[in-house]
Amino acid sequence: MQVLIYHQDAAQWRDVLAKRLPEAQFHLGADHGNPQVDYLVAWKPPASLFEEQRGLRGIVNLGAGVDAMLNNPALPREIPIVKLRDAGMGELIGDYVRYGVLHFQRDFDRYQRQQRTQSWREVPVVDKAAWGIGVLGLGAIGNRVAQMLAADGYPVHGWSRSPKQLEGITCHHGDAGLDALLGQVMTLVTLLPDTPATRHLIDRATLAKLPAGASLINPGRGTLIDEAALLDALGSGETDDEAHLRGALLDAFPQEPLPAESPLWRHPRILITPHMAGPTPIGAAADQVAEALGRLSRGEAVETIDPDAGY
Repeated sequence: MQVLIYHQDAAQWRDVLAKRLPEAQFHLGADHGNPQVDYLVAWKPPASLFEEQRGLRGIVNLGAGVDAMLNNPALPREIPIVKLRDAGMGELIGDYVRYGVLHFQRDFDRYQRQQRTQSWREVPVVDKAAWGIGVLGLGAIGNRVAQMLAADGYPVHGWSRSPKQLEGITCHHGDAGLDALLGQVMTLVTLLPDTPATRHLIDRATLAKLPAGASLINPGRGTLIDEAALLDALGSGETDDEAHLRGALLDAFPQEPLPAESPLWRHPRILITPHMAGPTPIGAAADQVAEALGRLSRGEAVETIDPDAGY
């Protein structure tokens, strides 16, 4: 089995995968000049790599998001693509979301503003049972995040395109289900893939259906949010009365790094993080990669993405 690894930490991936697949030969990828291989293990490979590799039998995407891979103009559409499914990222993203929920539910955003004006005033606590949370996207990571929040005592509503049943989660689906969810949650969490159907799903109409004072957390894809609509919903940020949306915690953006001129950087009700909510734990991920490569090489069934669906 000949495997090409294209990643900024390719040598580290080679070392952990070699322990799991001693029979494989691993090569560290560059933009050109690579030997012909059977399988590609990669994160955001360039088009030149696909133009060079004419005999690929399978691809393993080193992340849960596959939009960069699918948007590559040279990607061979007939080759099976396997993506990481949770692999420890769900726990990390769950912690990120929990922080964001507490930031708003326990009024840390308000206390930050009070600190700037030396205002000593306690805000009444809203009970967790009265703080509904909506999780858009119930794949492996969304499911894990929803379960973590429910275990913390929040009423959790989940949404997906097709019907799902998850213990302890009120599940909704379709357009009518999304509308029903939006009216019941004080924090909306977006964990959907980047597809034509999800781009700018969080627009003016969607934000307007949230209760006044709701908050938004996006550790998913940057394309989900209409940024102009978000800024309008937040207002200038000076007072609670003028804004429909209370605040936002954002980790993903259509262009990364987020350009310095973006108004998101400077808005007083937005917290920006540099796409760090769910870094890939290499040990757990390597187990998935090794299993996928083994199954592909033996011709066994493996769960692959649907390029048309985008996930």
